[in-house]
Amino acid sequence: MPATRIWLKNPLAIFTANTLDARGGLVVEHGRIHEVLGLGQSPATPCDHVFDAREHVLLPGLINTHHHFYQTLTRAWAPVVNQPLFPWLKTLYPVWARLTPERLKVATQVALAELLLSGCTTAADHHYLFPEGLEEAIDVQVESVRELGMRAMLTRGSMSLGEADGGLPPQQTVQQGEVILADSQRLIHSYHERGDGAQIQIALAPCSPFSVTREIMQASASLATELDVRLHTHLAETLDEEDFCLQRFGLRTVDYLDSVGWLGPRTWLAHGIHFNPDEIVRLGEAGTGICHCPSSNMRLASGICPTVDLSNAGAPIGLGVDGSASNDASNMILEARQALYLQRLRYGAQAITPERVLGWATRGSAQLLGRNDIGELAPGKQADLALFKLDELRFSGSHDPLSALLLCGADRADRVMVGGRWRVIDGHIDGLDLNALIANHRQAATALMAG
Repeated sequence: MPATRIWLKNPLAIFTANTLDARGGLVVEHGRIHEVLGLGQSPATPCDHVFDAREHVLLPGLINTHHHFYQTLTRAWAPVVNQPLFPWLKTLYPVWARLTPERLKVATQVALAELLLSGCTTAADHHYLFPEGLEEAIDVQVESVRELGMRAMLTRGSMSLGEADGGLPPQQTVQQGEVILADSQRLIHSYHERGDGAQIQIALAPCSPFSVTREIMQASASLATELDVRLHTHLAETLDEEDFCLQRFGLRTVDYLDSVGWLGPRTWLAHGIHFNPDEIVRLGEAGTGICHCPSSNMRLASGICPTVDLSNAGAPIGLGVDGSASNDASNMILEARQALYLQRLRYGAQAITPERVLGWATRGSAQLLGRNDIGELAPGKQADLALFKLDELRFSGSHDPLSALLLCGADRADRVMVGGRWRVIDGHIDGLDLNALIANHRQAATALMAG
């Protein structure tokens, strides 16, 4: 950890995700926030470095709680541009089945780099494709996360219910339950870090009700309890999914979730759109978290997550960009903007403020991942920070800096710090040849489509 004391002094504006007055800035030491300074205050003891933040809006590092890194290779693919979820998946599954370790690595690097440049410091990825030759997909992702210097919750996804048995995925993309569970245990024992400052964590993430068996859902829940890790899946994203659950299990989605032992605070769900009032109450009472993915939900015309109702019931709310073939970006600050606008359609302008949405993208998202060391600016928290400038044409004439981030469409951070280390400086990722990465990624995307 860096040993120097850094004062990020007098930011133009600051969002702490709590009630602390931090207008005087932050003191960072040993990778953590050491002091939070009110207006006019100075550090208790001298600092080695002073960073003048008077041109920056300072936020906690944004936290992305649902993504599919591999999908950066299939962005804006013409055959699926106008398809809803089920046909979209059926068309893309055979393409994704051609993933290789090399293609996954460059796809992951692109997703992480794009997230980092958007002010994101922690990302959860849901990887559920393990075709022949890609059995160690999560190991590939671990390497990329470490290279970029970010934090990640890498979820060991799974698909065990293929077309031959009434599921949606093609047979070449499914695995047997014993293989899934053995690899899940291996990954947890190899990589899962616990406690404050963890860089890599592992969760268990059967893909969805229409792609896994009831048995793997139940076994994953038992293993997560035994090894104390979190659970993640897609749920209630579309009405097609609801119909599938009713036809196959005779249950609505939340009833099914309850029946396999998943309804509880260890679980966070992607999308969570089609819940009735009773189901919202049950999710809130259970403390089950919901990741809102507004861009994907609009792109696939899936619906609007009832965020405020869920939150009022007690369910934690976070944000995610979802996969880069249904977004089609990996940009967390833009995702917050989309959440602001989409949720205003449902709840009105007064209920959905920039502060509320930024809270979902920071402290709320941290809660979904079971972390209390990130997602807000307070003494003792990890020094994960995103700093944005408002010096581009799009911001000219804006008056409230914090609101301007979302209303005027900020899309790139000027500086990003993870654990006290600068990872983005002057809008560039330290040590990354971005042009070479783009060239490699384009080549991999072309090769994937070619077969």
